[in-house]
Amino acid sequence: MDNSGMSMIAGWYLARDVIMMEQMPIFGGYCGGVEETAICDVATMLASFALFDCDIHLDGPIHIRWGITTTRETLQIAAHAAAAIDLNSDLLLANQYYTLAGPCTEMCLLEVSAQSMTDTASGRELVSGSASSKGVVKDMTTGMEARVMGEVAEATAGMEVSEVNKILDKVLGLYKGQYSKPPMGKRFQDCYDLKSNTPTYEHMKVYDKAMETLRECGLNI
Repeated sequence: MDNSGMSMIAGWYLARDVIMMEQMPIFGGYCGGVEETAICDVATMLASFALFDCDIHLDGPIHIRWGITTTRETLQIAAHAAAAIDLNSDLLLANQYYTLAGPCTEMCLLEVSAQSMTDTASGRELVSGSASSKGVVKDMTTGMEARVMGEVAEATAGMEVSEVNKILDKVLGLYKGQYSKPPMGKRFQDCYDLKSNTPTYEHMKVYDKAMETLRECGLNI
């Protein structure tokens, strides 16, 4: 953190702003493997509260090969880091969502669902997203991903972690084989009615299919 960053935080603090710190550790990068990246994740969470007096910490472990938060390894890191903090503090934790697939695809909604289940079961208070298509393609994100994120979180709340893990294993198995050729999906303006700001019939059919798949995997949604 440089002096300009410290000055910015001081300004926010004096203005009584709600301060959210964000960091996204890279699995497979300088941090190392799953265990090492989880340790770095926890350390950075604690530093954000201790050094910068933030109100909320937002992370989202990123896979160095795929650039997303929804792989098995990055979900493991996010889950263990959040559970460790949640069991030992009352700090507010959030997570950022980056999917590989684009909007209006079942893979995108399954990716979002897997991470939402992970975050809910590991004790995070907030979820943030979703940046579909890795968050790097113009117009490739919609409100549908956020809707699914919320609905899956509600369905997961209160479940035993062991049961969540069984469902997660099935959901991950449905999309991990598509990493090398993920479906591109459609732009917001191509899968939403721009006058009413509502999803198209096609987009709703994709949503219905994803919900049915989640039910088949064991989630009561």
